[in-house]
Amino acid sequence: MDINERIRAILTEHPIVLFMKGTPEFPMCGFSSRAAMALSEAGAAFRAVNVLADPQLRAALPHFANWPTFPQLFIQGELIGGCDIIEDLKSAGELSRMASDVAGAVS
Repeated sequence: MDINERIRAILTEHPIVLFMKGTPEFPMCGFSSRAAMALSEAGAAFRAVNVLADPQLRAALPHFANWPTFPQLFIQGELIGGCDIIEDLKSAGELSRMASDVAGAVS
């Protein structure tokens, strides 16, 4: 399976995916930490993928998503954005709504 197929498989298997540096428990950059915290506070059940543990994934994802930095949030396979966008959505109450919509669609 090539790297783009692996990315698609992750996005298909998990409705909300945060590609980040480190893990929610042990983030390796401030932006990843803030993004994971915003998702948790919004009540989102998400899959975190540590790009530092997979150099091939880390190199390919910016091209796949057309987004140069990490973290990267995908909801139902669609790129939402990075840390600032995640925090803006949380502040507006949209992140909770989006997470709730996904949870309802999965049930």
